[in-house]
Amino acid sequence: MEQRFDPIKDKTAEIIEAIMQSPDIPDDPGLQFKIRLSVEEATENIVQYAYAEGEGYVVVKTELTPANRLIITLRDEGVPFNPLDKDDPDITLSAEDRNIGGLGIFLCKQLMDKVTYTFENGCNILTMEKQITTPKNN
Repeated sequence: MEQRFDPIKDKTAEIIEAIMQSPDIPDDPGLQFKIRLSVEEATENIVQYAYAEGEGYVVVKTELTPANRLIITLRDEGVPFNPLDKDDPDITLSAEDRNIGGLGIFLCKQLMDKVTYTFENGCNILTMEKQITTPKNN
């Protein structure tokens, strides 16, 4: 599945639903929760950092490899921003003592098996991967 959302502003719920309706998403509620939360956090990062005015687009893509590896890609042409450059938050500290930001991408890294970022041909590309162990009910 591949779909473009333009503009991205106020489309997070629509983007999440499009991904969750993809035939690549497994019929596993626990895994769906992890995917949903990761996509929400990644999309909000794009809205917040890539497009200062809130206008711009994102292309989302899902793919299930023959080895049952789910790959979710989000691509935008916003301001280059690598969310993986930030240090993980110190979750042992109280919320009041922690620096603001970084928790969303930290969650993505905890919930998914692999999260990578590249900047290619003027595009931010965030890729999240998860091994699927539950077979699809198709």
